[in-house]
Amino acid sequence: MLEITGLTKTYDGAGRDARPVNVLDAISFGVPKNQFVCVLGGSGYGKTTLLKIIAGLIAPDAGRIEIEGKPVKGPGADRSMVFQNYGLLPWRNVLGNIEFGLEIRGMGRARRRAICREYIDRVGLAGFESHYPHQISGGMQQRVGLARALSKDPKILLMDEPFAAVDMQTRERLQDELLGIWSSMKTTVLFVTHSIEEAIYLGDRVIVMGSRPGRIAADIATGLPRPRVDSEVKSSARYTELQGLVRAALKQHQAPLAA
Repeated sequence: MLEITGLTKTYDGAGRDARPVNVLDAISFGVPKNQFVCVLGGSGYGKTTLLKIIAGLIAPDAGRIEIEGKPVKGPGADRSMVFQNYGLLPWRNVLGNIEFGLEIRGMGRARRRAICREYIDRVGLAGFESHYPHQISGGMQQRVGLARALSKDPKILLMDEPFAAVDMQTRERLQDELLGIWSSMKTTVLFVTHSIEEAIYLGDRVIVMGSRPGRIAADIATGLPRPRVDSEVKSSARYTELQGLVRAALKQHQAPLAA
């Protein structure tokens, strides 16, 4: 489904005498169709850069990305991205935000509204169609972002720490809601997070990033049953084992502390 080979990215350093920053170094991995993969690592490990390259928002310096055998050369309708900061338009209400992507594609009003209302129901926002972003909670705003991404029926859903800005209770509820939606749609998901617990709970695999430069430190299959039940998964011996494996990989490949 998704194949990433030798992906490398370097940014120019800030300041007159600053050195270039090698953000990603020869990243290679594949994601089969309908798999839920979590990419885990600390700040500055290149996770967001990786996602933006896959989305076609920025170009790599080397390497290639293919989706179903076709090279990625820019943004496409086969991918949708959900951002940490919600990315909502403050002058549009919930319905207007969700239908925005379909609107700019030129889809007719009646059809796009029917599609968007379906996803409003899926993410639990029925009754809030006319509310504006400032009138709803952070968790609800993130549901809007998710519905907007899903309304485009993408082959690959890219999620950049989407639940990092909400409280723990809301985060756990959104995790379960996402798993429920994913299980019914079976979209391929690449989910970036800095939370070990979140990565293990959500993913079929956890790709652990090391730094610097960003590279794959470990690729761990979780082997946890689906559907996931929070209390059962997090009390299992396998969940505890996975935490140890992931922590060890992170520790072995963590970046040194700045002097």
